[in-house]
Amino acid sequence: MIDVAVRLISFPSGKVHEAVTENEDGTFTIFLDKNMTREYQEKRFLHAIRHLNGKDFEKENVQEIEKEAHDEH
Repeated sequence: MIDVAVRLISFPSGKVHEAVTENEDGTFTIFLDKNMTREYQEKRFLHAIRHLNGKDFEKENVQEIEKEAHDEH
C-alpha cells in the first residue's frame, strides 16, 4: 500500500494541473490544481496513482512513463 497525502494548490503557470513528490519518509504527496473542477481533479488524481502503482519514480524514460500511464485508461 502506498502512503499518499493530497494537497489542493494553485499552480502558478496554469499549464500544470497535477504533480507528485516523494517525501523524505518514503510517502508521497499529490498536488492537484484547486482551480479545476472536482471531476478533473479526480481524473488527475487517478493519473498520479497510476504513476505511483507503476513505480514510475524508479524509471528514467519520461516519454515511456507517460505513454504507459495513458495506455492504462
